[in-house]
Amino acid sequence: MKRCELVSEKVSRRDFLMESTKAMAVLSVSPLKIDASPSFDLVLRNGTIIDGTGSPGAIADIGISGDRIAAIGSIAAEQARRAVDVRGLHVAPGFIDIHSHSDGSILAYPGAESRVYQGVTTELTGNCGSSAAPISGLRAAEARNTWLADEGIKADWDDVASYLETLDRSKTAINQALLLGQGTLRESAIGMVDRVLSTDEMKQILHSTEEGMDQGAYGLSTGLEYTPGTYTPIEEIVEMSRIVARYGGLYASHTRNEVDRHLEAVHEAIEIGKRAGVRVEVSHLKVCGSRNWHMQRSSIALIEAARASGVDVLADAYPYTAYSTGLDLFLPAWAREGGSPAIVERLRDAKLRAQMRMEAESYILKLEPGGYDLIVISDLRSERNRALVGKNMIEIAGIWKIEPAEALMRLLEEEETGVSYIGHAMSPENVEMVLTSPLVMIGSDGSTMAPTGRAAQTRPHPRSYGCYPRVLTLYCRERRLFDLPTAIRKMTSMPADQIGLADRGRIAAGKKADLVIFSAEGVRDGATFDDPHRYPTGIPHVLVNGVFVIENGVHTGARPGHVLRRG
Repeated sequence: MKRCELVSEKVSRRDFLMESTKAMAVLSVSPLKIDASPSFDLVLRNGTIIDGTGSPGAIADIGISGDRIAAIGSIAAEQARRAVDVRGLHVAPGFIDIHSHSDGSILAYPGAESRVYQGVTTELTGNCGSSAAPISGLRAAEARNTWLADEGIKADWDDVASYLETLDRSKTAINQALLLGQGTLRESAIGMVDRVLSTDEMKQILHSTEEGMDQGAYGLSTGLEYTPGTYTPIEEIVEMSRIVARYGGLYASHTRNEVDRHLEAVHEAIEIGKRAGVRVEVSHLKVCGSRNWHMQRSSIALIEAARASGVDVLADAYPYTAYSTGLDLFLPAWAREGGSPAIVERLRDAKLRAQMRMEAESYILKLEPGGYDLIVISDLRSERNRALVGKNMIEIAGIWKIEPAEALMRLLEEEETGVSYIGHAMSPENVEMVLTSPLVMIGSDGSTMAPTGRAAQTRPHPRSYGCYPRVLTLYCRERRLFDLPTAIRKMTSMPADQIGLADRGRIAAGKKADLVIFSAEGVRDGATFDDPHRYPTGIPHVLVNGVFVIENGVHTGARPGHVLRRG
């Protein structure tokens, strides 16, 4: 394991010049012809370039023309319309978040503050089986009402094309790409019900999959712990994934189980890749609950063996020992059929409520997270219980003077299931094991927000603000799990290749000028579970498509992000 070190600390001046020459070859640098007039809109001078491939860093200038990198090397001052000296800092490709849930929040927060301050310049949304588009069929009216109530957004799109056009008009600060949510497509076709599709219904979903890919989606995601994903047989997913494979797209899976049947669930994701011939991403690879932690090494071994046998499978993970999702996930699958209105109706039936409570408590105590004190409320739909945000279920039960299991039922009923929580369920050793794997890249599982407006009333998981700086700070610089070029590769070229973004994720002539400029020794994440709305430090500049969005540590207000469409 190597320490994250600045190039200047590793070699003498003479040796460094030799190493720089070698690295320049890697960066494909050729001598630059000097003209009388400026050749570049912007030149970043004297930065240590970490190009995203895992290669060692080298000091050089970067010339940018329009939204692309035009040249790398020693660039004369007269060739730049504007020059910024970044001496002593590292320059890396903008971080690509392969697992984001910003489908809606990017419209509420188009400045993408929580993402761009940490160096994220591109995010892939539509994960865990749920995507902003399409809005059609049986779920259309309910979906639009939910968007308006929860996000304050008028969701006036219907298909992928019109959603991406909405993003175009909103002018976002960072680039956006979309996966199709399998759960979204299934719910549109038949609703939130537990049954096998008819032949005609299957044809409808396959048509929607093909249409979404034609309109620019990068692939398909599943959320097989959620409804209606949990009701979906593997054969249905294989058929959808075969279409995705024809387009060269990605299949990303929040697997069916992250607790006691974790290995079976990872095997299912691999099997789908094998049968469909599709590229596979195992989303937020983890094992929850102390009784299940021993499975983590085996699940990594499963992925390694599958890849060695020819299945194109990788995984992503975030650098925290807690996850975040909806509180209704503790309810058994039968109780979640029909969605929120049906759940609330069951909660008001004494007999069904008792059964739901018993099964939920068994899950929480026996499988994960292991105790009610490990369940911390992060957001609520209404104002009536706003004071409970940040409290765990033991504390809430004490306030209400009832048992924790009943407090959970009451909270779901009063909030009409609109409750998010943070579950402290993973081991530090497993997090390190997963992050260290060469088959695992970084994905936040967070979303775009800012410490203003609706988001300011919540206590979100800190990953939305601090995922990438935390990797650089804790796991690279302090824990020394991997060197700096490796860390950057996990955030840039690996996700770019996995998604299929040919012109991003690397620093090279012709690539898009998405760049993050940071201090390897000074970068630090500021977001914590108690105080998550905090930006990191040590990242003074971030460029998106050649434009400064963060300059000298301050958001410029620029919104130069592109809407990315497959093909």
